[in-house]
Amino acid sequence: MASKTVPTRHSPFATHPLQNRVTPTGDIIATPHRGLFTGNRGIIHDPATKTLLKKRWSTPAWITCLCEFRGWRRPVMARRSWTELFFLDEATAFAAGHRPCFFCRRDDAKRFRAAWEKGNGASGISAKISAKAMDAVLHRERLDRGRKQLHPFPMPLADLPDGAMVQQGEDSFLVRQGQALLWSPAGYASHARLVDQAMLLTPPSTLRAIMAGYRPVLHPTASG
Repeated sequence: MASKTVPTRHSPFATHPLQNRVTPTGDIIATPHRGLFTGNRGIIHDPATKTLLKKRWSTPAWITCLCEFRGWRRPVMARRSWTELFFLDEATAFAAGHRPCFFCRRDDAKRFRAAWEKGNGASGISAKISAKAMDAVLHRERLDRGRKQLHPFPMPLADLPDGAMVQQGEDSFLVRQGQALLWSPAGYASHARLVDQAMLLTPPSTLRAIMAGYRPVLHPTASG
């Protein structure tokens, strides 16, 4: 669950960037590049050294938050509290297995839940599906024996919705308008042609939510 304070990026005057940027494969790297969103997976750092522990999550609630909310600030990795992570954009966060926060992104989270229910055949249930129930499904889909789980394409690449992400070899790609854009910490590069070995990074239940109408926020470089 998100704290009532939402973090800013680490200090631009720091000598070395902290290891707190999440890739589409769910790995956490150090890079000076900023992202559009923050979020967390629970407490996975040592506040004394501001370094990550061996574990990469301590809760199945992997969320995506706003970098600025109500003017609140908190120093990054400075407390024995949730570990502040950062994402290039929402498509990256989705690919890694995160979902919108119901506190600082309540409207987005409600839209995501409605699309998730519709896309995953849960819209006929009288009560709204809980965040905990969505987290349980996502946790099964994002990890395979502790590593990022890849999935076969449910349809041809050209038919995947904007915001889906796929993996080919060591590279991650964003799908936009039926084409693949190479991901990097700085943004997206030119189109690339994928081969048959490419696999889906975005968890299937999240992909179905996107197909049901949720529009993930994309980094400006995705517009070319």
